[in-house]
Amino acid sequence: MHVLDYDGYLLDLDGTVYRGNEVIPEAVIFVNWLIKEQKKFLFVTNNSSKTPEQAVDRLNSMSIPAKREHIFTSALMVAHHVQQMTDRPKSAYIIGSTGLKVALEEVGLIEQDVDPDVVIVGIDRTFTYDKLEKASLAIQKGAKFIATNGDKMIPTERGFVPGNGSIIAAIEVASGKEALVMGKPNPMFIKQAAEIISTPHQKTIMIGDNYDTDISAGIAAGVDTLHVDTGVTRNTVVKKKAIQPTFSIRTFKDIM
Repeated sequence: MHVLDYDGYLLDLDGTVYRGNEVIPEAVIFVNWLIKEQKKFLFVTNNSSKTPEQAVDRLNSMSIPAKREHIFTSALMVAHHVQQMTDRPKSAYIIGSTGLKVALEEVGLIEQDVDPDVVIVGIDRTFTYDKLEKASLAIQKGAKFIATNGDKMIPTERGFVPGNGSIIAAIEVASGKEALVMGKPNPMFIKQAAEIISTPHQKTIMIGDNYDTDISAGIAAGVDTLHVDTGVTRNTVVKKKAIQPTFSIRTFKDIM
């Protein structure tokens, strides 16, 4: 099957559509092609910092005509998971930004830092020792430990900066417990995304720049994958992987 023949397209954002505040021009062309051809697509991002509405505003400012229904974040995946838990938590100590807090508030979680049922961690650019201490103590007392994503680095126009994986690592060391990570490479994130756009797995493709998150998640979920060499994992590194993506390109220009 050709890259342009799928029914459903799942696209990463950081490193695939933009780097920091700089849009990747070829990505704009590709997304406009998806719209023109009336393809089903969803931006599936590990970034939990923004609400879907904020993500849309950012994409629109970069000349990418996204709508609310085109956004699925790791924060929304965590909220979905919380709703599905048999022993559904009522309270949470939340380390994260607006996108995560709003998503969890919408499913009824009460935010508290004393004896919470669960500690939920997303990217937090105001992370402090105090937050690390509260999280580790709560987890040691029995609170479940859930994270939006484990990305160690985030590609920006300035270079790679620390991602949520760096925060998780600190809390795991301090608490002695490992986080349940809901974002990529968890295949459930991709399966839920495919369910949202209602396309069969054999006609759905995951597109991203990071082999260890985007591509690995797609492979584990049983969908085809397209690696684009514009972000975290370079093509030279991908070629050495034991399991190869279905397709690998330099930029979207290679397929348009």
